[in-house]
Amino acid sequence: MREEYRKYTEAADTDEKAVTRLMEIIDILRKECPWDKVQTHDSLTPCMIEEAYEAVDAIQKRDDVNLREELGDVMMQVVFHSLLAESEGHFTFKDVVNEECEKMIRRHPHIFAGGDAKTVDKVLEKWENIKCEEHRGLSETSRLMGVPGAFPALIRSAKVQKKAARVGFDFNSAEGACEKLQEETQELIDACRQHDHVNISEEIGDMLFTVVNVSRFLDVEPEGALRSATEKFIRRFGSVELQAEALGRSLEEMDIDEMNKLWEKAKAEEDGEE
Repeated sequence: MREEYRKYTEAADTDEKAVTRLMEIIDILRKECPWDKVQTHDSLTPCMIEEAYEAVDAIQKRDDVNLREELGDVMMQVVFHSLLAESEGHFTFKDVVNEECEKMIRRHPHIFAGGDAKTVDKVLEKWENIKCEEHRGLSETSRLMGVPGAFPALIRSAKVQKKAARVGFDFNSAEGACEKLQEETQELIDACRQHDHVNISEEIGDMLFTVVNVSRFLDVEPEGALRSATEKFIRRFGSVELQAEALGRSLEEMDIDEMNKLWEKAKAEEDGEE
């Protein structure tokens, strides 16, 4: 350990010192580590996305030990990007934190300005109203285009639809959205029959977009719903494989009809059916 860096091996005893320690360590890495030296906002983008997803995964697994580590990785990304921006003369970590503080104060007048919002719905309503006021002057299309393209597609489509709905561009009910889903499904079937790959891709996109619309009307978060469905598939697939092993078979040896029978059994057991 180089003597001038020995102090960084000691854990900080306050939040302020901990943040300073992290910032100074990353600053050292940016000056001396061959990899860190060449990083840019663009090159770090995949890391930012990956670390955020890993933090969410730890939350969903209720894994506090891993969550502590992953939040640290997210914080490292925030600090790294801030130091990069500072070196380019754009802004500093202090600017990032201050701007966020100011935004929180501005968007919570019921706390900081003596306003009134006693329910969650009222708080969310005020939040959206203040955001709209902040973005006054933008066209409605600009608001849609402002939804980040880096969002997962389901999340982005839900946000775009919600913004369009605010000006009345929406179905009248969930029933209308479901009827549109039936229409899009039929159009996909027709495209498949025509073996038109370009059109098939477009129709799948339209169908997924409409599924998100249905989810929004029924107050179901589509990203979470699909995540749960995927986990359910993995769980039931695991049961199918275990059943096959109990029969002395491998899945590769089975045809689809045999596997479907095991799937239906796994489904019935999970649903509590005889």
